[in-house]
Parts: sequence; structure tokens; C-alpha cells
Amino acid sequence: MTLQIVYWDSNAFLGLLNGEEDKVQSCEDVWAAGERGLLAIVTSTLTVAEVIYAKGASKLDPAKRPMVNNFFRAAHIVQKPLTRTIAELARDVVWDSNVRPKDAVHIATAAYFKIKEFHTFDKPLLDSKLITVKGFGVSIQMPYVPRQLEIFDGSEGE
Repeated sequence: MTLQIVYWDSNAFLGLLNGEEDKVQSCEDVWAAGERGLLAIVTSTLTVAEVIYAKGASKLDPAKRPMVNNFFRAAHIVQKPLTRTIAELARDVVWDSNVRPKDAVHIATAAYFKIKEFHTFDKPLLDSKLITVKGFGVSIQMPYVPRQLEIFDGSEGE
């Protein structure tokens, strides 16, 4: 079985960290699949700082520092650096797709590393459904694990 790779926007991590009622279940499903080795969650290093503030909310409680640090050190989390090349690609995403700069960094990172599935709760991005970056299509959707992936735990045939 091929390892599924998804990209998480910072609001998916925030939904999980804050236990946001409308987000937590779908995020927990994806997280659990990652913990079982069924998928990898990729995000930009920008996310490490970005999760401290949710849009329209107060700063994350400093008591959650250890929890935040552990989230980004989990074996199924892959952080990709924000490089000049990705920043320039993000600039093009802002111009070409009318996406806000931080969101454009995430879209550009997913496109640069050829990750087709982008998980977010950001309504303007979700409304886009697909953003094409230099000919590569990034599918925008809420965090989701296909039912077959949830059922398969790697122990079949033992």
C-alpha cells in the first residue's frame, strides 16, 4: 500500500490543538491514521509559528507550548522549509489565484513538493476546490480520511 500524503494548513492543527467542535473529529481521524503509519501530514515550517494565533481569536495559551512542540515532532508530521523558491512561488499564487500571502505559502509548499491533497477549513480556499500552480493541481478540501484507509491498519495477513 502506498503511503498517503496530505498537506495541512495551520487551521487544521489549530482545530486539533484547541479541540474546536466543528473541526476536531475530522482532524483526529487524519491524525490517528498518521499515528498508525497510514499517512503522512506535511506542512510548512511557517505553521510552527502560525498556530499560536487563530484568525479572530486570542493567542494560544502558553501552557500549551509542550503540546505544540510535541505535535510538530510526531513521526507522521513532515515539515518543509519556507525557502526563497517557495516564497517566490507563493507570490505567484497571490497574483494568479488571489490567495492571501500566508495561505499562498501553504499552497505553494504543497505544489512544490507535489502534494495533491490540501486540508483546510479556510472557506475562501475551500470554495476554490482546486488551485493550479505552475501546471500542478492542488485539491482543496476539509481534513478527511477515506473509509478504506481507516479500515486498513496494516495487520491484514498476519
